[in-house]
Amino acid sequence: MKTKATFYHAGCSVCLSAEEGVAKSLDAERYELEVVHLGDRKEQIPAAEAAGVQSVPALVINGQPFHINFGASMADVKGL
Repeated sequence: MKTKATFYHAGCSVCLSAEEGVAKSLDAERYELEVVHLGDRKEQIPAAEAAGVQSVPALVINGQPFHINFGASMADVKGL
């Protein structure tokens, strides 16, 4: 069974770079990756916050958020 990984981002250059450099580097045999652009899918903001995402880009694996660099705070994302 694959481990679920969710990559949250807001579409900025920092986020897109992290998606290419980190999220897409996950082993597809081990991880089921979902990429969520919070600017396009605002209904996912509560799920991101519930998972502990405080800024984007962030990768959540097994309920553990990993914040990558700093693109935007969740307050900024909500203002999109």
